[in-house]
Amino acid sequence: MNRAAIRRYGAAWLVIAVGLALVGAANWHLVHVATSSQPACVAHLRSGEGDPARARYSAAQSSCTPR
Repeated sequence: MNRAAIRRYGAAWLVIAVGLALVGAANWHLVHVATSSQPACVAHLRSGEGDPARARYSAAQSSCTPR
């Protein structure tokens, strides 16, 4: 194998390694944000307070405590 072929294959492997590193970093970021963020409670109808006839639907199970 001559030097030009070695450089070409080396460059290809470098591009593949950088691409995999970028995908890994993006996935780590998504997992980090998903596990470290806690969305704030929003105003909504509590379970059992809805009226489907008037298109007012309540949450199936609320994780927020009523105030």
